[in-house]
Amino acid sequence: MSWGCICLVLLLSLSAGALAQDKYYTRNGKVFFNCGTSLETIKATNPGASCVLVAATGQFQAAVLMKSFEFDKDLMEQHFNENYVESDKFPKAVYAGHVVDIAAVDFTSPGRYDVGLKGKLTLHGVTREVEAPGEIEVQDGKVLVKVSFRVRLEDYGITRPGVVRDKIAEVAEVKVDMELQPMAGRP
Repeated sequence: MSWGCICLVLLLSLSAGALAQDKYYTRNGKVFFNCGTSLETIKATNPGASCVLVAATGQFQAAVLMKSFEFDKDLMEQHFNENYVESDKFPKAVYAGHVVDIAAVDFTSPGRYDVGLKGKLTLHGVTREVEAPGEIEVQDGKVLVKVSFRVRLEDYGITRPGVVRDKIAEVAEVKVDMELQPMAGRP
C-alpha cells in the first residue's frame, strides 16, 4: 500500500471519529408534565425519552412513549392512556427541530448556554410548530439539555370532558431534562 493510500485511510478514520463525536444521545431522558388545577393535582413523569442532538447543525429529535408516563394514581394513568392521549392509537409523541443558536454553544469545553428550540411536536396525531426556551450545559463530556414549553390540549385534539373540565388545565406545562452522551462507537 502506498504512503498516499495510508494517509487517506488515516484521514478518513479520523473524520469518521470526529463525525461520531458530533452526535449526542440518550434513551433515558426525563419528561415531566403538569396539567392539574387548584381542584386536582395531575402530574406525570416519563423516564425513558429518547433524544439525538447533532452538535454541528443543532438538529434535535426526541421521542417519548405515551404509556411510559408514570402517575401517582393508577386510575389517572389509565384515563390518560385510554381517554385523553389514546396511547394504543397514538403510541408516542415526537419533537423534531433544531437549536436556533447552536453556533453559540462550545461543545469542547464546560459551560452553560441559553438557547432556543424551534421545531414540530407531534402528539395525539396532530403536528404543530413549537418554539421553546432552553438551556444546554456542556459538562464532563456530556451535554445536559433542559427545555420548558406549554401545550394547549385542544390544539392537539385532546378534549376535557365536562365532568372533569375544572380539574384538568387547558394548557399542560412540559419540562424536559436530558443527559446526552457522545454517540462515538454507536451505529
